[in-house]
Amino acid sequence: MNRADVLVRAGRLAAEEIPFALATVVAVERPASARRGDRALVTAEGELVGWVGGACSEPIVVREALRALADGEARLVRIGPPGRAAAGAASETVVAASACASEGVVEVLVEPQRPEPVLVILGGSPAAESLARIAPEVGWRVAREFRADAAAVVVATMGHDDEQPLAAALEQGIGYVGLVASAKRAASVLAALRSRGVDEEALVRVRSPAGLDLGPATQPEIAVAVLAELVSWRHSRAAVPASPEVAVDPVCGMEVAVDGVRETVRHDARIYYFCAAGCRSRFEAEPARYLSVESR
Repeated sequence: MNRADVLVRAGRLAAEEIPFALATVVAVERPASARRGDRALVTAEGELVGWVGGACSEPIVVREALRALADGEARLVRIGPPGRAAAGAASETVVAASACASEGVVEVLVEPQRPEPVLVILGGSPAAESLARIAPEVGWRVAREFRADAAAVVVATMGHDDEQPLAAALEQGIGYVGLVASAKRAASVLAALRSRGVDEEALVRVRSPAGLDLGPATQPEIAVAVLAELVSWRHSRAAVPASPEVAVDPVCGMEVAVDGVRETVRHDARIYYFCAAGCRSRFEAEPARYLSVESR
């Protein structure tokens, strides 16, 4: 797969709202097999597609790509032999020592691509219209019809069939469910949901009046209050993938991400993970040698 093919694949994943990380070689110190501009993408499952260097670079890039998908932060990764990899690296650069025979150094920019969460806004009230205009400014993708894959649902219909979308949102387990209504109207809606068989555990998840308490507020101000609550909720919840599980290659000592690793060996009922086929082969030839080092 060439550089252009990687971008085409990345475009497809983005269109399908599938998270991935784009890895681009931005600097090379010879000798190295990669060239500036080489690129690959890494899926959330740890699959690498493309080219960013040889067998020693790939597991490092996969590991850092999965970490980037977990924390949402891009990173510059400098890969090379011990000592040389760290030489000249900026303080914010991730330095990864490689045990491969190559003496070259490559720098790879890893950029996570995570789809923005979907906010469903139902209703034609002024508050709903204002919220739909301003929510994209802070990273929400707005939908005006119900979607089961939404992260949040705000019902602001001003009393026009509030119960149905609220019941659907609760049934789907959507994280944030808000109702824009007065306290009296909210109590009536919750009572109607209760009569429909919605249990109390689900009902307590309905936020109403939705939004931070600003006191008496205009419709646009209500939209701002709801968005502020959404921002707080989004930052406080566990909204990103967990950091990848890593294992230490018993031969070279490199950390490799368990997801997507290609080289493994089961020995004495335990699975060992390797950065490349060379380390796996050496372990298979003399497992006792490397296990004795590991146990020290």
